[in-house]
Amino acid sequence: MKRFAAFAIFLLLSFFSFSQNNQPRNSLIPLPVSLKEDNGNFTLKNTTVIELAANNEDAKRVAGYLSNHLSGATGYTIPVKAMSASGTSGNILLSIANDASLGSEGYHLNVSPAGVSITANKPAGLFYGMQTLLQLLPKEIVSKTAVKNISWTIPAVNITDYPAFGWRGLMLDVSRHFFTKQEVKDFIDNMVQYKYNLLHLHLTDDQGWRIEIKSLPNLTKVGAWRPKREGAWGNTQAPDSTEPKTYGGFYTQDDIKELVQYAKDRFVNILPEIDIPAHSMAAVASYPDLSCTPGTYHVNASEEFQVWGPNGNISSIDNTLCPANEKVYVFLDKVFTEVAKLFPFEYIHMGGDEAAKNFWEKSDAVKALMQKEGLKNMEEVQSYFVKRVEKIIQSKGKKLMGWDEILEGGLAPSASVMSWRGMKGGIEAAKMGHHVVMAPQDFTYVDLMQGDPYVEPPEFASLFLNQAYKFNPVPQGVDPKLILGGEACLWSEHSTNVRAAEYLLWPRGLAVAESVWSPQDKKNWPGFVSRVEQQFERFDIEKIKYARSMYNPVFAASVDTSGQLKVTLTTEVPDLDIYYSFDETNPDEFYPKYEKPLIVPKDALHVKVITYRNGKPIGKQINMPIDELQKRAKKKS
Repeated sequence: MKRFAAFAIFLLLSFFSFSQNNQPRNSLIPLPVSLKEDNGNFTLKNTTVIELAANNEDAKRVAGYLSNHLSGATGYTIPVKAMSASGTSGNILLSIANDASLGSEGYHLNVSPAGVSITANKPAGLFYGMQTLLQLLPKEIVSKTAVKNISWTIPAVNITDYPAFGWRGLMLDVSRHFFTKQEVKDFIDNMVQYKYNLLHLHLTDDQGWRIEIKSLPNLTKVGAWRPKREGAWGNTQAPDSTEPKTYGGFYTQDDIKELVQYAKDRFVNILPEIDIPAHSMAAVASYPDLSCTPGTYHVNASEEFQVWGPNGNISSIDNTLCPANEKVYVFLDKVFTEVAKLFPFEYIHMGGDEAAKNFWEKSDAVKALMQKEGLKNMEEVQSYFVKRVEKIIQSKGKKLMGWDEILEGGLAPSASVMSWRGMKGGIEAAKMGHHVVMAPQDFTYVDLMQGDPYVEPPEFASLFLNQAYKFNPVPQGVDPKLILGGEACLWSEHSTNVRAAEYLLWPRGLAVAESVWSPQDKKNWPGFVSRVEQQFERFDIEKIKYARSMYNPVFAASVDTSGQLKVTLTTEVPDLDIYYSFDETNPDEFYPKYEKPLIVPKDALHVKVITYRNGKPIGKQINMPIDELQKRAKKKS
């Protein structure tokens, strides 16, 4: 009997060991190009040293970052030293190599029980190798204070990695709601953990001008401030002249220089966007004579221009710069002169989207311009404007980029296109030989709802995590060389604070990060879900807010042939069990389990649901009103 028990224990331990060895030993996001697991682990100790085999300031800075990250969480003092002649066991070696396969951002990472080495052609590659190394360590490594009683082990692996795209962007809208300089720095620190390398700052819009232009002081004196509003987007009252304009803010030129350097130190470029000719209420409030209709429909244009139109209707108020007004081009020359000096990145984004041209149609000045230039319609008027802006931007030594509306009426000769209304505009631009960044709203607009609309904060539309994960920046039939990469867009109409912005960005920002770094053929939804869950634990330690919407069911309603209301429940994440009730009590795993569409009892007021995995609750309880389901069924029919 004892021998049988011992044998059973041996089998159990052997099975457990086999299972453990056959499970991925990491939760890396984004997935590397190649990862080979080996036996054993490397253990970080208080005697570990970072050895640097490169006399390069950027490489020294990477080594310093690694030392700070490791020392902060472990409590060890981990110094950086020049590599010894023989190399020392138990250390971490960073070195610059010459490997054509890695490009400028790739790296080799080798971990063995004897030590760790990261090699790359450029310091940027060392930086991304460092991010991978940190993800291989226990989750507590992200702690900003020392954590005790942790074995700081790293699984033995051999990784070769490099990005699929050179443009791996995140857009942050700092205009609709202002984010402080420190919040932008924190945003940069969070994005580089997942190998993003471009921060697109949406600096101007109807609701605020966020960058100091010294030659045009009213842009920030007037255009950066508005009365505070809280409530649903597009449902707030217009301000009056008695209200204090205390909500907003802007970045001084010194702030911008500091942010640019902060980003550069982390191998991030910053793309500035000055959104014109539409989305310009803040500019016109500051300088009303830039409009085709200055002050003609309101006694005080500087009040009216800083509010949304009724129910968000952009065509109800003229929020555009006048393309027939020469003062506009003098104004823009001043703006882009100063912007170009502040941002070293080769591109300036001019917006170009959503221009409501109904006010142009009524303008005598625009009619005269059309006759003079032989312009047939309003699209050609906008094209005329874009082409003049391109010449201004080129005169500053920069390249123009705009949203895909700049294709309308004829694309400027050297412009690059950021495609947001799906991929159609990007495909069209690429087939014309222009460079493209893909940012399609149906894959990368991370400000949209990410679960059932009844449960989520209200947004314009929905983008579920599994849809974001399907993003592929290169559509069929397009030359990949013309696709610079992809970008996730975080618009801030509904994000009044940084916690709300984090909730929208994560985990969908992880999905886009993997889509622009990793090979498409390596992507796997169930595996991604597992790795996301590991990142959630890190977010908890870092105090980063994120959405758990992927665990909640989505409700669909219809009426069957007998006139009964039917409810269908689906989940994004595999292997979830849904339990429900119609009796106003809160369900758990002892309630009925959802197996097929539910017929709603005639007296029910709500259907309450909760999701479980492996016998434990994982989603939030949702109390769905039956009248909401009836509305959906009616809308569907």
